[in-house]
Amino acid sequence: MGELIAFLSGKGGTGKTSVCAGVATALAGDGEKVLCIDCDIGLRNLDIALGMSELAALSFEDVYRGDYTLDMAAAHPQYPTLRFLTAPMQLSSEELDGEAFGELLREARLFYDYVFLDAPAGIERGFHLAACHADRVVLVTGSDPASVRDAGRAAELLEQMGKRNVRLVVNRIDPKMFKKMRLTVDDIMDEAGLPLLGLVPEDRNVVLAAAFKKPLLKKTKKGAAAACGRIAKRLQGFRRRVQL
Repeated sequence: MGELIAFLSGKGGTGKTSVCAGVATALAGDGEKVLCIDCDIGLRNLDIALGMSELAALSFEDVYRGDYTLDMAAAHPQYPTLRFLTAPMQLSSEELDGEAFGELLREARLFYDYVFLDAPAGIERGFHLAACHADRVVLVTGSDPASVRDAGRAAELLEQMGKRNVRLVVNRIDPKMFKKMRLTVDDIMDEAGLPLLGLVPEDRNVVLAAAFKKPLLKKTKKGAAAACGRIAKRLQGFRRRVQL
């Protein structure tokens, strides 16, 4: 049975979606079967980060309503084991059928090694819906004070929900800015109260890859792409230990 991983952030602008896409493509590049689900109703962007913006994609609502089957999820043109479901366009988070969505996720775990949920930023219903079904949570933060504070608040909420498998990714790291701010990664971990899963550097290739409609790992193997690859390896390590 596959592992369900929610990618969350306490606020917008942390680069959560690009991290989710980078890790997903790294896993698919290793032959893992991955399903990415964009849960950000109204502000969906995961298709851009995956390099799938020009492909027609079913929404997860299309599937849980029974209009289409899970095996009809959009296939990535460059990663044969990666599939994608987008967020519905004309549906509010309050109208989302949580029970049907949960059933869809249970089915997906039977067919995929990893199911990634790219949740909307913030701590509203989409945050809770993704987190409540997740086996593991990846909380993505930037290094700016607002992002770190909001990551700490999100971590508190996850603890209240009984989530224990929560790891922190610090994204868009700029060593020069860290030095000027007299900031360390340990400082961020202490304020968030979470163990670290990975560090991702600031990298203009993230924006350039999206502009050219490519997944990041098809544009470069360095910088943020390499960091996402390392995070993918760590997730694979966690999964293998659990299976033992």
